[in-house]
Amino acid sequence: MKAVLLLALKSAWARRLTLGITLVAIALAAALLLAVERVRHDARASFAQSIAGVDLVVGARTGSVQLMLYAVFHSGAATNNIRWDSYAAIASHPAVAWAVPLSLGDSHRGFPVLGTTPAYFDHVRYADGRPLAFAAGRAFAGDIDGVFETVVGSEVARELGYRVGDRVVVTHGMAELGPEHADKPFAVVGVLAPTGTPADRTVHVSLEAIAAIHLDWAGGAPLPGLRIPAAQARKFDLAPREITAALVGLKNRADVFRLQRHINAYRGEPLLAALPGVALDELWQTLAMVEKTLFALSVLVVLVGLAGLTATMLAGLDQRRRELAILRALGAGPREIFLMLIAEGLLVTALGVLAGCGLLAAGILGFAPLVQAQYGIHLAWRAPSGNEIALLASILATGLAASLVPGWRAWRMSLADGLTPRN
Repeated sequence: MKAVLLLALKSAWARRLTLGITLVAIALAAALLLAVERVRHDARASFAQSIAGVDLVVGARTGSVQLMLYAVFHSGAATNNIRWDSYAAIASHPAVAWAVPLSLGDSHRGFPVLGTTPAYFDHVRYADGRPLAFAAGRAFAGDIDGVFETVVGSEVARELGYRVGDRVVVTHGMAELGPEHADKPFAVVGVLAPTGTPADRTVHVSLEAIAAIHLDWAGGAPLPGLRIPAAQARKFDLAPREITAALVGLKNRADVFRLQRHINAYRGEPLLAALPGVALDELWQTLAMVEKTLFALSVLVVLVGLAGLTATMLAGLDQRRRELAILRALGAGPREIFLMLIAEGLLVTALGVLAGCGLLAAGILGFAPLVQAQYGIHLAWRAPSGNEIALLASILATGLAASLVPGWRAWRMSLADGLTPRN
């Protein structure tokens, strides 16, 4: 057996150019298959950690997926708001460690405007528990003096060219060309570092600011004959009366189901408390078809690469007829010839798989920061998981199967056929 393996190595080396091209194809196919599996796993993990550290998301009673869409991803609209006194009752519950109110509904040049408190920047996490960081500036003050301060996300700053000190005018509603609150501009006091989460595409202001820009509005339109300047707005009571949703963190996560039942049965108004992980899993299931399609395409690429290995070895058999016949004449039996070609195919497949793992590692090390910043997917180099090992084993098994065809043809070749000149 050792002699067969040595012979297979030397034979493969003699045809290194042809087999090398096939090896590269297998390496790229294996890297693609592993990359799809790794990105699928890490994308799901990053998706589930868009708001890491939040135990409950509370809003008006609706579906949990819809609540997550508008409260976390700022997509769609709330069916209803919740009263401030309901939020205050939840925030003061003995099991609650912290609560952050969220108010949505306005926009700025297509980006959502989120009304919240400075605690938002302290408690909201993403990825593996990383806190929100500032690329420049600071958080808005959250008091009456800093009512017209705003913090913009990294993507907002990049696309619109904003820097600390620039002015921002909020549009009423989510329509990009809707009526503007032009008489009450905001000063940019902070720019968030990229996170790959909805925070990158959000303009953050205080809850008092949301109340201030709507002092002279009613029913979605400015009140005729009434205009309250920004300087005068600070003299009014800007305490929020209602909010869109709230993020809640608990002192002890063991209390999460008890508090969820308490909120869902709240008598003051119909509320819903959603577990972020469960709701995001439901939301991810809607993307399962895309996930399966990408995986199927990568499997097809692997099969094409291994089919190329079979075609290359079969095409080479016609040129190796005399070589194989000489081996037969020197005492190599059909079994040794068969095993030699199987060993060649497995060698090329195994080297391709190893090269594919190397390409994946290099890609993760080189592009992980870019993928994190642009798409919010936290890619980390780690040892292959059980699923990835199974995929690698399946590639090797398929490579073995692909080598059986040329091995079988070589088995059938006779000594006389190899020595007979062909016209």
